[in-house]
Amino acid sequence: QVQLVESGGGSVQAGGSLTISCTASGDIRDFACMGWFRQVPGKGREGLASIYFGSGTPYYGDSYTDSPPGRFTISRDSTKNTVFLQINSLKPEDTAIYYCAAASLPSVGGLCRPTGVRYSSWGQGTQVTVSS
Repeated sequence: QVQLVESGGGSVQAGGSLTISCTASGDIRDFACMGWFRQVPGKGREGLASIYFGSGTPYYGDSYTDSPPGRFTISRDSTKNTVFLQINSLKPEDTAIYYCAAASLPSVGGLCRPTGVRYSSWGQGTQVTVSS
């Protein structure tokens, strides 16, 4: 079982940037794929980005791209078993609890995507609050 601990959330002004972190512990095979999600109370969970931990290949939505298509950038530091999510140009509607999740590649069918795959381990979440 993978343990995931998010950090770096907080209160920020609109227009600013924030980087949140997620550190994994356990068998590295169980976090071969890691993703970032967010949830607003009363709404469904939204997949933001995912990353193949070994190669560092990121995915945003269902598309692979070297360049983030939006305001979110996922990255990882393999030496620290840590995945990051940078959020730029923050908006009040970005206010949510942000979660990271992990899965082995077999459990997600080899597809490390932020949506449409089953993540088996979840962190406790970190609150991000954006004020206007």
